[in-house]
Amino acid sequence: MTNVKTSSLGFPRIGLNREWKKSLEAYWKGNKERETFLNEMDKQFVAALKTQVDQQIDIVPVSDFTFYDHVLDAAVMFNWIPERFKHINDPLDTYFAMARGTKEAVSCEMTKWFNTNYHYIVPEYEKNAQYRLTKNKPLEDYRRAKEALGIETKPVILGLYTFVALAKGYEKQDIKGIYESLIPLYIQLLKELEEEGVKWVQIDEPALVTASPGEVAAAKDIYQAITAEVSGLNILLQTYFDSVDAYEELISFPVEGIGLDFVHDKGKNLEQVKAHGFPKDKVLAAGILDGRNIWKANLGERLDWITELIGELGVREVWIQPSNSLLHVPVAKHPDEQLAGDLLNGLSFAKEKLSELSLLKEGLVSGKAAVKEQIDAANGHLEALKQFGTAANTAFAEERNRLTEEDFKRVTPFEERLRIQNESLGLPILPTTTIGSFPQTAEVRSARQKWRKKEWSDEQYESFIKTETKKWIDIQEEIGLDVLVHGEFERTDMVEYFGEKLGGFAFTKYAWVQSYGSRCVRPPVIYGDVEFKEPMTVKETVYAQSLTSKHVKGMLTGPVTILNWSFARYDLPRKEIAFQIAHALRKEVEALEKAGIQIIQVDEPALREGLPLKERDWDEYLSWAAEAFRLSTSSVKDTTQIHTHMCYSNFEDIVDTIEDLDADVITIEHSRSHGGFLDYLAKHPYLKGLGLGVYDIHSPRVPPTEEMLSIIQDALNVCPADRFWVNPDCGLKTRQPEETIAALKNMVEAAKQARDQLAQTV
Repeated sequence: MTNVKTSSLGFPRIGLNREWKKSLEAYWKGNKERETFLNEMDKQFVAALKTQVDQQIDIVPVSDFTFYDHVLDAAVMFNWIPERFKHINDPLDTYFAMARGTKEAVSCEMTKWFNTNYHYIVPEYEKNAQYRLTKNKPLEDYRRAKEALGIETKPVILGLYTFVALAKGYEKQDIKGIYESLIPLYIQLLKELEEEGVKWVQIDEPALVTASPGEVAAAKDIYQAITAEVSGLNILLQTYFDSVDAYEELISFPVEGIGLDFVHDKGKNLEQVKAHGFPKDKVLAAGILDGRNIWKANLGERLDWITELIGELGVREVWIQPSNSLLHVPVAKHPDEQLAGDLLNGLSFAKEKLSELSLLKEGLVSGKAAVKEQIDAANGHLEALKQFGTAANTAFAEERNRLTEEDFKRVTPFEERLRIQNESLGLPILPTTTIGSFPQTAEVRSARQKWRKKEWSDEQYESFIKTETKKWIDIQEEIGLDVLVHGEFERTDMVEYFGEKLGGFAFTKYAWVQSYGSRCVRPPVIYGDVEFKEPMTVKETVYAQSLTSKHVKGMLTGPVTILNWSFARYDLPRKEIAFQIAHALRKEVEALEKAGIQIIQVDEPALREGLPLKERDWDEYLSWAAEAFRLSTSSVKDTTQIHTHMCYSNFEDIVDTIEDLDADVITIEHSRSHGGFLDYLAKHPYLKGLGLGVYDIHSPRVPPTEEMLSIIQDALNVCPADRFWVNPDCGLKTRQPEETIAALKNMVEAAKQARDQLAQTV
């Protein structure tokens, strides 16, 4: 008979009330002593473990908890510390410096964790560095869990193959040498766990889902080298986010368990398991609940599915678990959550998903009849949720159904639009602008809270927003920016703000998830058809425009980003949901244009992160993603300039799609990637409007004018000067006012000097 256990791959770090975030930010600001900070972090570490134990999870992970990012943890643990940080003697200061930068050193690059909205710190390889195991964090965490709760846990380690795949700074010919340098360190780490008496270790290798058969074979060689030296430790090789094409090779790895994602695999993992079987002497860790979305599972269907699979395979042991780490969903339903009952009952966060696993285990062990009452209740919640999401505005839906191909494209070609816009807008060469948001100070956040709590009237809050807007319009005028923004002081989050004003969206009060570092967001919940109700940004934008003779950009979040940064309904194709959002945004773009706004930015920072992991699946997604953007922007006049913005992506993969968006100007993160995109542009010129970020906004560091000028000069070697824009990497919401003003002054001065240099070459 198959032994069944429940397992968790990882748990959210942030705490039910974002205690983790608050501790971090207080420590960074110098408002919390180190000892207090460390004690608070320890409490969060233990609390996350206890939550999982309380849900009766048999195999609880440890060392998934981090002070910033789990990939950064691995880099520091193996002494992958770039030379520019080696002068920092304190390990914790070094760790945070790599993540956030210092006045002297730029931070490490940050980019998307596969196709999620989580961002990791990119490890940097340096050829002559001395790599070693600086400390065994999994071992320390294992000991702490046993000490605090008396439990046996499963240390989680980022796999060697994936760690190298996520890193930068090496050439293809360096990879073998990097493997050879890291294998002894992994052996040392695992031997220390083995000597401690650890029974199981989870080694995460999500990069194997994008690996070729030859690369999977190379990864197998790594594990053969490791397990030859570590024979007394059970290794679970965990994959997720998609299927592994080289399945037969994968199941031959010299490990005791294999973890497969049966949710996001598009049916491929199941197909391969049925075609090729599964080793009877290995544990199958089956990801059967969606670890990336928040909807309650159809427990009866899941129970039938896993029962059938176990019956077919006849393996000795199965672990049922989420498809991936629960890092990507909120911690738990908050007792003070304010959602309609039918909607709330249909949701399942990290804690609740683990409870679902325990219920499924009970059904497997004791039979379906033993959990019939719970299954029936869950089905009732799902049916009520379906009724709750029924569309109300049939007229809007009918208008969407009447859209034609002509609604998805601008009539006039770009070069002609550029000529018209140059005449109409009257901007200088190398125009300067920002990406949209300005600092959300404690005063701004306090005002919003007072308004939301009804302590302030609508009139009081609107007056405050106007005051902040005018202050920052004046500051932008004084700095000398060419195209201004209103600052977005009325907005909490770039997706949340729009979702709150559109039909078909709901918003939680406490369902936070980590995006990067201490940055947490509350993704909107798309439960029904998306509908445009009334203009969402016109009032604030028009007010800002009334304060200046310079152009003020309208600022919107694009349809694909709203989709990818939301918890989307599961009963419609994502393409259809994107088109619904795009149709609603089209109304907003038209309202801004009608109000006299000539530059409108529709941000798509999440376009690439929705890219399927398998390259063979890219074309379909990129095609409808570009269509959705064009649907939202293509009804404007030729004199209206459409901008978009993207950040922290491998843009080389999607340049054709960026072209296909047909935006007049795109601004792209550049400084934190340390100029890598320029090499691509040198070979593949981009001939529409382009702004490459000249400084990193995620660091408190204020770069000098000379540094930004150098970036502009390098960019102008490969970008046409007559369509190049100068801007920061991203929005300035998280920065302090003083550093924001100082950095923008340096940026404007750098642009002026670059203009002077261009004038001298004419």
